[in-house]
Amino acid sequence: MAEFTLQEKDSFTVLGIGTELKSHYTDYAGINKEKAEFWEAVQQDGKLDALKAVADNDYIFAVSEAVNSKMMYYAGVLTEKSLPEATRMIQFPKGEYLVVKGEGQTAEELGNKLTGVAFGQVLPEAKDFAYVGGPNTTVEMGERDGLVVGELWIPVVRK
Repeated sequence: MAEFTLQEKDSFTVLGIGTELKSHYTDYAGINKEKAEFWEAVQQDGKLDALKAVADNDYIFAVSEAVNSKMMYYAGVLTEKSLPEATRMIQFPKGEYLVVKGEGQTAEELGNKLTGVAFGQVLPEAKDFAYVGGPNTTVEMGERDGLVVGELWIPVVRK
């Protein structure tokens, strides 16, 4: 099984600018293309820089959340502040989280790799905990040796 930990986290809020992903949830190529186009857009139009300006730390969050039966995806930062262009204050509950650590050549590669490990290996093989919904997030934490370093945080419950 892939390397992971279970960590207790306090509740936290991510301020996000989001988009609805239109691809079917099993169309990984389509979803990844939509996510890449979304990140390119928020970097070019300055929205990501606006988020970074109100952030409590240097972490960049890529949040996936089902909202009103829609698959939503957000670029976000940890903060209690708000911005006019922000589309959602995403509340993460206090509780236990599956944490998968990794690195990639780019933030996109990091996110894809961590998501594949968590949803393709760890969760299907887990015997004593499960993901029952709610927002989950890839957290870009910085760079080390030319690679993007980060974690995937998924709220879980004990079985």
